[in-house]
Amino acid sequence: MSMKLCTLLLLALLWHVAVPVSFHYHRYPELIQALYNVNHACPYITRIYSIGRSHQGRHLYVIEFSDQPGIHELLEPEFKYIANMHGNEILGRELLIQLAEFLCEEYRNGNQRIISLIQNTRIHIMPSMNPDGYEVAADQGPDFNGYLTGRNNFNDVDLNRNFPDLNMVMYYNEKNGGPSDHLPLPDNWKEQVEPETHAMILWMQQYNFILSANLHGGAVVANYPFDKTKDFRSRGYRRTASYTATPDDKLFKSLAMAYSYAHGWMHHGWNCGDYFPNGITNGASWYSLSKGMQDFNYLYKNCFEITLELSCNKFPREEELEREWFGNREALITFIEQVHKGIKGMVTDENNNGIANAVISVGGINHNVFSGEGGDYFRLLLPDTYTVTVSADGYYAKTATVVVGPDEPTVLNFQLKKEKMSSNSREKLPSRNLNSKNHIRKVVPRSANRRRGR
Repeated sequence: MSMKLCTLLLLALLWHVAVPVSFHYHRYPELIQALYNVNHACPYITRIYSIGRSHQGRHLYVIEFSDQPGIHELLEPEFKYIANMHGNEILGRELLIQLAEFLCEEYRNGNQRIISLIQNTRIHIMPSMNPDGYEVAADQGPDFNGYLTGRNNFNDVDLNRNFPDLNMVMYYNEKNGGPSDHLPLPDNWKEQVEPETHAMILWMQQYNFILSANLHGGAVVANYPFDKTKDFRSRGYRRTASYTATPDDKLFKSLAMAYSYAHGWMHHGWNCGDYFPNGITNGASWYSLSKGMQDFNYLYKNCFEITLELSCNKFPREEELEREWFGNREALITFIEQVHKGIKGMVTDENNNGIANAVISVGGINHNVFSGEGGDYFRLLLPDTYTVTVSADGYYAKTATVVVGPDEPTVLNFQLKKEKMSSNSREKLPSRNLNSKNHIRKVVPRSANRRRGR
């Protein structure tokens, strides 16, 4: 067979399995089909899995992009996007379907930016956290959809008010010398949460997510933690507008602006009749929200999450989807790239075995991160000079000074020496169990109505 004929046959095959960017709404069966279309077109860089089921039994599907799907490669950070937490806020759901199609197509087309991103990042995309609520909202459509129609799950619970309240624990600890990160869950947490929330928490336990965004609608702004204010009135009512900063406030502002300024119009500030300078806002300074997902991510695990409000109308018309896609496409990619800022490295013992759950502390920032199951760690930081200390139960702590630049992460490894006596330092956390589809591979690191949505 001639080379020319082989080329024509290959092009015909690629055309046959091409994944078009589709600007239309996807009901639950269509969402599943769209994800599997991407998987079939890009089988070597994608994997589809479910983290659990909704109240009505619908799967909470995730599509993963990686050059080694199903495997955590050491020193390769984990990233996640979640949308449709409120069932009637549907733009994010469609954008994430389109993002999956785009990543597949651009990888196949040889886009070096996308190839590098997929080779160096493990990307998890969940288009719908609340598929039950979406089906209720979709039955009404954009013309008759109300502010609450389909917002909650089938059990009529707002999923963004359903996570264990770790803010109050952290605020108490601030005054009494307790930890401000990796806070434990209450003993009865499983009885407090909905099936969708329960699945999300187990998902966070299974993967060492470093950066995340959850996509909402009802405004156009990038919202960052904390969502819940520390201030209280004399009668116990929370103030509705009181800036409440995390220890990583400057970093969160930078992450929010990375999305806002890559977005077509978010950074202008004036959107939907509201004004947010630079297109960003601290959650509590907008209005206080309790038991939200972004605060929970930050206080429970290593994950830095922001909330993206992406449309004035919660349920925009189908003909608006193309404009919204091109307004958000660059921002969606740019935000994923932020996971490669700061420092990363391995924490090992004297025999080069990875040490899990080592504590990585940065001088001047009262928020620690922990090493993952294989001993790798990731600490998002702005460009500057930092003093970093790593400690682990049973080992002598080690401190180093590091300079962080604006582009690629600085690699900073730590080899800890075992103590002769058992350590009296902070108790070592139990290891997380990873399923067989998420095992670790050791690799050589490569250089309709405008209302508040969240």
